Amino acid sequence: MCTHISLSDQEQLVEKLEIFKFQGRDKNGHKVLRIIGKFLSARFLSVDALKNYLEENIFPRLKKKPFSVLYLHTQVQKSEDFPGISALRSIYDVIPINARDNLQAIYFVHPSLQAKLFLATFGRLHFGSRLYGKLRYINRIDYLWDHIRRNEVKIPEFVCDHDEDLEGHQMLDYGVESDHPRVCGAPFMDSPVTMYSTRCI
Repeated sequence: MCTHISLSDQEQLVEKLEIFKFQGRDKNGHKVLRIIGKFLSARFLSVDALKNYLEENIFPRLKKKPFSVLYLHTQVQKSEDFPGISALRSIYDVIPINARDNLQAIYFVHPSLQAKLFLATFGRLHFGSRLYGKLRYINRIDYLWDHIRRNEVKIPEFVCDHDEDLEGHQMLDYGVESDHPRVCGAPFMDSPVTMYSTRCI
């Protein structure tokens, strides 16, 4: 875990990267909390910083109405981005009970085989079958629009790029490419890569 960056700086980094952001609604009208897994780097963000940010900026908005989570697992590297099961459990424990009850679905985009195996074993053990039962694995962005309203959620550029790369895996059934317009977005903040794209919209 990160130890050389102050908590306040870490929380500012979470805000700047828009790791947690409310965007759009799902097909049932529930607001969507988008989470970018790639930026949950255990090298730069401590559990305390994440908990502080969530408690101050996210949890208060989850207590009153149903909501869904859109989790982008694209390009998550276990050695760099995975905070560990104890850290995840620590974060889960501070989620208000009514917020857990209001969670309707978790749309898990680009799940790896390792992630599925982890959630099927440790996920059920540490977070319960009720939460596990709300998982919806989404292999391709095209399938996401069966659940989330189009044009209401920004998809990072690297997620769209990865989605296109999957088209070369003929042995995997990832579906057909969308015929919707593909227009790249502008660079985000100080990031060296283009962050968002409407190619997957």
